[in-house]
Amino acid sequence: MSTVISATPLAGRVAIVTGASSGIGEATAFRLAGLGAKVAVAARRTDNLEALAARITAAGGTALALPLDVTDRSAVTAAAQQVADRLGSVDLVFNNAGVQLISPIEDVRFDDWQQQIDLNITGVMNVIGAFVPQLIDSAAQGKPADLITTSSIAATRVLEKFSVYSGTKAYISQLTRLLRVELGRKMVRVSTIEPGMVDTELPLHVTDPDATRLMADLINDIDVLTAADIAETVAFIASVPRHVNLTEITILPTQQAV
Repeated sequence: MSTVISATPLAGRVAIVTGASSGIGEATAFRLAGLGAKVAVAARRTDNLEALAARITAAGGTALALPLDVTDRSAVTAAAQQVADRLGSVDLVFNNAGVQLISPIEDVRFDDWQQQIDLNITGVMNVIGAFVPQLIDSAAQGKPADLITTSSIAATRVLEKFSVYSGTKAYISQLTRLLRVELGRKMVRVSTIEPGMVDTELPLHVTDPDATRLMADLINDIDVLTAADIAETVAFIASVPRHVNLTEITILPTQQAV
């Protein structure tokens, strides 16, 4: 992908990226670091995180690997303090960790439902609770401050068998609208991105044959998004002037009709 941002507009900023061990999170962490931010990378897969941190460092950036389960509130709170101690107060949060498990509602897969609720909602809220004080403090000092969360076009589209996943993403999109009212007054920008089909490992978690076929057909038939496309969008949201808040961005492959 051709990048649209040059120089180092994020120099002096401190970012935390969750779900950073692969896909969108990994690509975004690397891009933010390349634009000058110090980046804490958080996820459960320690080996992947350490490899990413090493790659960022080798490219001249600053990274802190944080093995972390965002569903563990006390661990997220401790991680927030660790980032502040090691890198400085966070002023850019990319709240990206999530999971997609698709099934017909009549299959009654309670464990899958709960896993999505725990990660896509509770995990998101744990990160918000831990880092919002740092965002408010950064904004009060006159710095840009961003809370950016990954939603999905599933938040607004009616997709059969996506019920629970779509519900968790709709929660995120509506939460963004509400938090912006509160935090915007404090000069904290609140944004959500709603991607369409992205070629990441997320579809590998899908076991329903119809949903698997839908995603596979999109990847095979059209030029779908890459993780780098989303990373560049997140970077752009964070790079615009402080008084500009890009609140809800839907990102689709040009040919994606669904």
